[in-house]
Amino acid sequence: MNGRIISIQGPVVDVEFPETVELPGIYEVLKTKTRYGAEVILEVMEHVGETLARCIALKSTLDIPRGALAEVTGDVVQIPVGDEVFRRVMNVMGEPIDGQGPINAKVRRPIRKPRKNMHLNPEEEKGHSFELLETGIKVIDLLFPLVKGTKNGVLGGAALGKSTLTLELIHNVIEKHQGACIFTGVGERIREGHELYNEFISTGVIDRVALIYGQMNESPGARFEAVMSGITLAEYLQEQKKDVLFFADSIFRFAQAGMEISTLLGHIPSETGYQPTLASEMSEFHERIRSQREGSITSVEAVYVPADDLTDPAVVTIFSYLDSIVVLSRARMQAGLYPAVDPVASSSANLDPAIVGRSHFETAQEVTRILNKLEELKHIVAVIGVDELSRGDKLIYFRGLKLQNFMTQPFFTAQTHTGIPGEYVSIEKTLESCRWILEGRFDQVTEDKFYMVGSVERDFTGKK
Repeated sequence: MNGRIISIQGPVVDVEFPETVELPGIYEVLKTKTRYGAEVILEVMEHVGETLARCIALKSTLDIPRGALAEVTGDVVQIPVGDEVFRRVMNVMGEPIDGQGPINAKVRRPIRKPRKNMHLNPEEEKGHSFELLETGIKVIDLLFPLVKGTKNGVLGGAALGKSTLTLELIHNVIEKHQGACIFTGVGERIREGHELYNEFISTGVIDRVALIYGQMNESPGARFEAVMSGITLAEYLQEQKKDVLFFADSIFRFAQAGMEISTLLGHIPSETGYQPTLASEMSEFHERIRSQREGSITSVEAVYVPADDLTDPAVVTIFSYLDSIVVLSRARMQAGLYPAVDPVASSSANLDPAIVGRSHFETAQEVTRILNKLEELKHIVAVIGVDELSRGDKLIYFRGLKLQNFMTQPFFTAQTHTGIPGEYVSIEKTLESCRWILEGRFDQVTEDKFYMVGSVERDFTGKK
């Protein structure tokens, strides 16, 4: 039995059913059509009374007439999964948007279906045997190492380089790592998605990549469900015993879409203005990113920070699920230190001797100590000048400046904008270079020579 649309308020659609008919289940899909014949998918979000199903449209509700029929499908949103999705760009419903014809996948999966038989990797349960994923980005590999099967966040306000850093991570890790990659664009610009797609093609890694977009101009339902579609793809590949890299840009837009849906449905917001279901929605997504005995999902999530406020409730909620938090700083960006990673505000649970080794851990700790001391000395130098520092503080100050500049790096994905060829630096080279700076091997070399270079050699003089 079909229902009839009695109210349309933006993406919220109320569908009325006869009293003798059982209402469709939560998250069940209804189909309706505009007056011009275009199909629109509606997802049931809640029941109002005994005859009304309140739905969120996953496409524009423009031109849907009041009184239109809504067909009950008896199913939830399903997307194609498997090797057929590689090289393809899809929307939240698994429909191709790359102009390359239909996706002829043999298997389809519901995006809301709960996982079964979930097991943690027994190696990880014992507390050892973690596999590092080298990124070639010095500041990441040194202080915030990427570990297979973990959740990692790149946080920052507007125009601080979150998407650029994420794109560089994809570029470097996918080329070195032979796993599969799922990229989910949540509420971001389609221009960025187009650039990313072309970057995958030019670097030759598109054969191992699938992309799902819930674009900025789409309904909040499409933006909200995009991450669910993306993680469904990742789960299926994991079940095939593959290591999956899952990238999402931006998870804050997922929370924001949930807030829009909650408001449109008439729910009373929390004291901070966000939806009362923020924590449960965030956990529903993040708890699906887990490693099994064979196959892992490693996530890198870009997180927009509104007004550079790291205490924003949505950002704090996301914090609790991340193993590694890389915070981008506006002050460092304005100083021309790219990537603008703030090592003081950032943190990583992966920087542990049991994971990275004792030598790496001690080097990273010493670098962090010097950089922390540098921030203190900068305030003093701004008042009394560098010449008034003690000999020991002066040594720390200049070595800190060298380390600060050494953490900058030209990116492959930014080469068209900067004109500087990208640099990939191995973990070994990064550690070796940092140790030489800490030992004072380059005390006679000015700090500007370390700006935007790769690794440094034993006889480094700053010549390029």
